[in-house]
Amino acid sequence: MKVVLSTLNAKYIHTSLAIRFLKSFSEKDFPDIELAEYTIKDPVMNIVSDLFRRKPEVIGFSCYIWNIEETIQVIQMVKKIMPEVKIVLGGPEVSYDTEYWMNRVQDLDFIVMGEGEETFHHLLTEIRGSQKYHFVYGLAYRKGDEVVIMPGRPKLELDKIPTPHRFAEDLPDLSKRIVYFETSRGCPFNCQFCLSSIEVGVRYFDIEQTKSDILYLIDNGAKLIKFVDRTFNIKRDYAMEMFQFLIENHRGCVFQFEITADIMRPEVLDYLAEHAPPGVFRFEIGVQSTNDETNELVKRRQNFAKLTRTVQKVKDSGKIDQHLDLIAGLPMEDYDTFRNTFNDVFALRPEELQLGFLKMLRGTGMRNDAGKYNYIFMDHAPYEILGNDILPFSDLVRIKRVEDVLEKYWNAHRMNHTLEYLITQEFDSAFDFFQSFGDFWEEQGWQKIGHQLEDLFTRLYSFLTSRETQQMDVILGLMKFDYFLNHKYKPRKIWWDFTLEKSEWAAHIKHIAQHPESVSEAFKALGLNEKELQKHAVIEVLPFDLPSLIGEEAPSKKVEQPTLLIVLYQQNDTEKPIYFTMPIHVAETL
Repeated sequence: MKVVLSTLNAKYIHTSLAIRFLKSFSEKDFPDIELAEYTIKDPVMNIVSDLFRRKPEVIGFSCYIWNIEETIQVIQMVKKIMPEVKIVLGGPEVSYDTEYWMNRVQDLDFIVMGEGEETFHHLLTEIRGSQKYHFVYGLAYRKGDEVVIMPGRPKLELDKIPTPHRFAEDLPDLSKRIVYFETSRGCPFNCQFCLSSIEVGVRYFDIEQTKSDILYLIDNGAKLIKFVDRTFNIKRDYAMEMFQFLIENHRGCVFQFEITADIMRPEVLDYLAEHAPPGVFRFEIGVQSTNDETNELVKRRQNFAKLTRTVQKVKDSGKIDQHLDLIAGLPMEDYDTFRNTFNDVFALRPEELQLGFLKMLRGTGMRNDAGKYNYIFMDHAPYEILGNDILPFSDLVRIKRVEDVLEKYWNAHRMNHTLEYLITQEFDSAFDFFQSFGDFWEEQGWQKIGHQLEDLFTRLYSFLTSRETQQMDVILGLMKFDYFLNHKYKPRKIWWDFTLEKSEWAAHIKHIAQHPESVSEAFKALGLNEKELQKHAVIEVLPFDLPSLIGEEAPSKKVEQPTLLIVLYQQNDTEKPIYFTMPIHVAETL
């Protein structure tokens, strides 16, 4: 029996873990199972044409809030051209309100609810055999015009699932994709906005098999492995053993984890600070809100003081990038209290701050209690809220403008030094900067058009000058500095007029080549001649003492001794430019 397991991913770079688990569990008895991955951007005709070419008897789709509507379009077209094909849906989006989906999508035949490996295998057995679907626990099916929903089945012993990470067809693309990896299932917490709160308890896969699979993936070229465990560090001993194993065997592969920061033990943090190679680990930390009343209402236990200590200690180590999450629109969080939450978390200066909006996911406590807080939300996925009794749509729209510029500037790391100066010196808070800039961005209509790197700089400059921002000479200097650092190669185009005349620039190049020790010993060690400097160097005069302004202390408004900035590109095979500075009075005496 020919079976195709499919999903529509958000991007080509992701591997779909759920359909691989289904294949690994069933392929012994059903060897003719193929994986077919597409994206939500692929034309429906292209997807259906590919499925038709495979000549399946059963097609299973893995469904989430980000792909359900596109998946339905595919199903409807598939059934028109292949009416005999059995269509099976599974995944979190259809595991709840199952009768609704059976009634809405008349072209589907079955829904596998919840953990799907055993249910799907049993379903295939019945499709091939006696078709007694009333024996299949965890299944929804049609009996004439009636929808039959069977009781759920007990949780599977995870050691019974063969590894889903060793399919030969995955090997050619391992280095180009994010590999999702699951070492456990379940979550110990009960956050009412999250589907993980529905499953009680945490189960682990065999740790030795887990290690073996990770080594196999690394040996075959995996570059980024993202662990999808809800709380990777819930068991201290397990986390320590896995962290140590990954540190000893990473070979350049990067690992991303979801952790709960306020339960991270000090000895684990100390170990990571001492032993973790820089850039190999990434932590994703869900903060969501710092409002105690809100956290209590959504049954989220969180000690923000302990979370802060963990984030700060990880940051101080300089080894691990951190991605912190916020959710706007939680109960009892109005515009002002969310502003406080944003500023509380931004004060930690995470490498990335993800600002999301509450979604009323099917099956969650928040969706069940939506009427209690007068929530209105989208009828179809992703079920994002449109307002509630204290956060109207007008405020949500404003916060979305914050999200827009936050993504373009902070999370993309376009202007780290400039933003730090603006937030600490020119605006009352980080939220106020992003809100003001976001409002200006929309007033200009820029959300309707694309942008290049230069546009991000010129638009920020336009915003700052429009509000008559103080110390624009300092800000412009920092923007120039950030602009140079955002290029891997010497930029051919700039968005301002160079401070130096061509003759001055040439004189500086010549003198620096002849007296490299005046810049620094590190610069001298590069041994660059004048020709190499002309080819690879950018020189600019900044109207302040750059090293003191971007140093450890909070940046000062005071404009001090101007700086000669020297930026080198394509040196020592590095991807990032190297910069050097020297006081302008030293440069003038060369």
